[in-house]
Amino acid sequence: MPKVRTNRVKVPEGFELIEPTLLELQAKMREAENDTHDGKRKCETLWPIFKIAHQKSRYVYDLYHRRKEISKELYEFCLDQGYADRNLIAKWKKPGYERLCCSRCMQPRDHNFQTTCVCRVPKHLREEKVIECVHCGCNGCASGD
Repeated sequence: MPKVRTNRVKVPEGFELIEPTLLELQAKMREAENDTHDGKRKCETLWPIFKIAHQKSRYVYDLYHRRKEISKELYEFCLDQGYADRNLIAKWKKPGYERLCCSRCMQPRDHNFQTTCVCRVPKHLREEKVIECVHCGCNGCASGD
């Protein structure tokens, strides 16, 4: 009989401090995934999931880059284990993308006329003052807002 491999990952020091918040956000995510979507448009069913994924990524990003409360090892562990979106955080580091809601809103292939999402347009340049992104439900994530 072959040996059973246990893939135990070493948890870095300090994870026990952020684990309750991450578990709470994971519970919210599970609840949003199992939520009924009766009476909602097809695109609206994913909006809570995108919002919670953004919250998780922003939490880890703020702890490491803004408040400097966690170590680099713990930050990399969170990214490797899927607690935060590595691509979204990489965009937040670039000028003009500090408030980006999701990585899908900046991909031209997902939009008409090969441009970015309407939520990326600054509020003072919009024709309509109240908009809602079709992909994630964002009301506006342009850095100039």
